Amino acid sequence: MHRHAIENLSQADALLFGRVTYEMMEAAWRPLARTGARPGWMEPFARTIDAAKKYVVSSTLDRVDWNAELVRGDLGKAVQQLKQEPGKGLFTGGVKLPQALAELGLIDEYEFVVHPRVAGRGPTLFAGLSKSVDLKLVGRLELRSGAVAMRYEPRR
Repeated sequence: MHRHAIENLSQADALLFGRVTYEMMEAAWRPLARTGARPGWMEPFARTIDAAKKYVVSSTLDRVDWNAELVRGDLGKAVQQLKQEPGKGLFTGGVKLPQALAELGLIDEYEFVVHPRVAGRGPTLFAGLSKSVDLKLVGRLELRSGAVAMRYEPRR
C-alpha cells in the first residue's frame, strides 16, 4: 500500500490538503521522517511525503510549514490557478476537501482504495454531494494486502 502511495505522490507536483488531513499527516509522518524511528517498510513513504510540496486549504490556520503554503480565499479560483501551473498536477485526499473539489468539477481523476476490512464507522465519502458524478474506470490494481485500488475519470 505504501509503495502504491509513493507512486501516486510521484505523479504529482504537490499535495493539496485540508486542515484536518494536513495536521493528521504531519503528526503521523513528519516526526518519522526526521527521527528515522520507524520500521523499514515505512521509510520510503515517510521520506517521500516529508519532501513533497504541500498546499493547505484552511481559514483557521495562521501559518503552516513542512514544505507547505496556505491556500485562502475562493477555493475554485485558487485550485484552478494551481492546476494551470506547468507540471504533473496535484494530489489530494481526505473527506471534506475532495467533496468541495467534486462540487466545483475540479477533480480530473479519482482513486478509491477498498481495503479488506469492514469498519462499521467513519466518515462517508462525498456524503451530501449536490449532484451525481458519473465515472469511467481507467485502472485497477490489486495489492498484496488484498486492497484494490480503482482509478476513475469523470465522464464529461
